[in-house]
Amino acid sequence: ESDMTHVLAPADYKKSVVLAKIIKHVWLEAYDEATGNPDFLRQYIPKTIHFIGSPAYEDNGTMVLGTAEGGMKITLCNVNDINPDKIDINLLNEYYFQTMHHEFAHILHQTKNYDPAFDRITENAYIGSDWYMVGANRNAWQQGFVTSYAMSESREDFVENIAVYVTNTEDYWNNMLQNAGESGRALIKQKFEIVYSYMEQTWGINLDELRDIVLRRQDDIANGNVDLSIIE
Repeated sequence: ESDMTHVLAPADYKKSVVLAKIIKHVWLEAYDEATGNPDFLRQYIPKTIHFIGSPAYEDNGTMVLGTAEGGMKITLCNVNDINPDKIDINLLNEYYFQTMHHEFAHILHQTKNYDPAFDRITENAYIGSDWYMVGANRNAWQQGFVTSYAMSESREDFVENIAVYVTNTEDYWNNMLQNAGESGRALIKQKFEIVYSYMEQTWGINLDELRDIVLRRQDDIANGNVDLSIIE
């Protein structure tokens, strides 16, 4: 099941159980709640969620946190970094939460495509595999992108908008826009308007409502309100 072009380690069983429970609460049940329709996920969620213990490193040193393969399988890496006794919400957000929503958004747009006008807004600014050379996300904001990785190509840009929006607070988003400068802010807003409309008109999902649900469920994990105990 793994990518044989990378050196990978298997996921620890106990940590896999913890991540599976987190996925159920923060990702799967969040969409159930947002749509009010469990059949939505039954139709579109991949039938295989694949865990890898280690990160997958590219030749340029960048870390692959997850992949989605044609709606059939989502792979999440770096599972062995989870500490079941000390849940770090920031670590979960960086390594897993954003990745979950990012990869699922790929499946959605692969099923029903978004307005191609999105691709043209910053079409001359995509830099492919050199995205990591941009550095901190703040540098990308000023060029009209929500993350450095969003600069790799338009499809990644599109799903990064969804993932970043629903896993961060309104204050984070507003701070990003403030620090993007006038031109960067205008580009981000122009692209996000297409993203927001796509999710609402194509899938009936209001991203503001989904964000409220996801953040509340993230807090449930951080505050110990969800039983992550190991299945014996």
